[in-house]
Amino acid sequence: MSHEDAGPGEWPVVVRFPVEPVEAAVEADARDAAVHSNVLAVRGPLFGVMAQREGDGRRWRVVVEVTHGGPQEARDGLNSLLWFRAKDDTEDRAERRALLKAVARLETERIDELTVLGTRYRVVRAEEYTGMDAHGDIELPRPTDPEPLTPDWDRRAHSPRIDEGLVLDPDAPLSPTQAAERLSLRSLAYTGSRFPASVRRDSAQAVESHPDVLLMPALFRIMERSDGEPWSTGSGLHATAHDARRTLDFALVWWEPRARGLIPRDVLGDARTPVDARTVVAEGTDPAVAELAVLAEAADRIRAERLDEIEVDGTLSRIGRIRRLLRWGPDGPEGPRPSDIDSQDPCRLHPLLDEDGTIHYEDSEEVEDAT
Repeated sequence: MSHEDAGPGEWPVVVRFPVEPVEAAVEADARDAAVHSNVLAVRGPLFGVMAQREGDGRRWRVVVEVTHGGPQEARDGLNSLLWFRAKDDTEDRAERRALLKAVARLETERIDELTVLGTRYRVVRAEEYTGMDAHGDIELPRPTDPEPLTPDWDRRAHSPRIDEGLVLDPDAPLSPTQAAERLSLRSLAYTGSRFPASVRRDSAQAVESHPDVLLMPALFRIMERSDGEPWSTGSGLHATAHDARRTLDFALVWWEPRARGLIPRDVLGDARTPVDARTVVAEGTDPAVAELAVLAEAADRIRAERLDEIEVDGTLSRIGRIRRLLRWGPDGPEGPRPSDIDSQDPCRLHPLLDEDGTIHYEDSEEVEDAT
């Protein structure tokens, strides 16, 4: 039975037991995590944009990564997607006119769904959460999470794009552990008194209007804790654990020395010989070389041992494994809720583009001056 045939309260899942060795290893890791990181901590909503074309059935594909902190950031991502499509991907004036009409609406309206050239676009809302153990330690990357065969620590290295090519299908088969997690999270709602009444009301309503949940691929971010304080975020989201480690390496040798005043903020060096903790320690003449050596040694250990956590001067940095769920209803993924906060207004993001594909920079400047 598919979701299309399901009645009230009936949202079936299809379970397929792992057959291939890699699938079996992934499932074993998931079972271990379910035992050891069995406390779930919800951080809050993330937003992105998904699209559906005729013939896609119940499938939706991600076109703006589901990582943004507010709905407007996702709308801005859709604005840019459509503007560049009008600029680069069509020579048809009618198509470009339709794309630019949608861009114009996104520049002035908080619109969460629109159809352009036969494709439905929807701003979607996911919940970010993570597993924790009985001691409050956030789940680390799993052994079967994707890793590069040869780690590239160059800060200019290309990183995989989050959610690139991702298609979500509510009828796709799941492993036993995926099915158990998905079923257990269907009732997830904000209930604590620390949440405003409007947030609790919208959350309860979402359980009714979008009774199913779909699990999205895991992401990774640096989490930090000092002196028994709660965990705090130390970075944005990354597609792989290695990307998060590379960010932590960079933070230790570049950002932290400047935050502490050990290296002047305006001393940069260049791409080949950056001025960071490693290069200053190698020279051995700076008065702060002892403090910088601690940071450089920690970063070197991360590289050599592929560490997922390290403590430096009383601060524990850990690569946290971040999970996401997307509520799903009869018409697909959930959009923003009335209680979700927009921290910015819609605005023009790109120069004026006409239906012939010509960019008018001067007209754009005049519009900005008028506003």
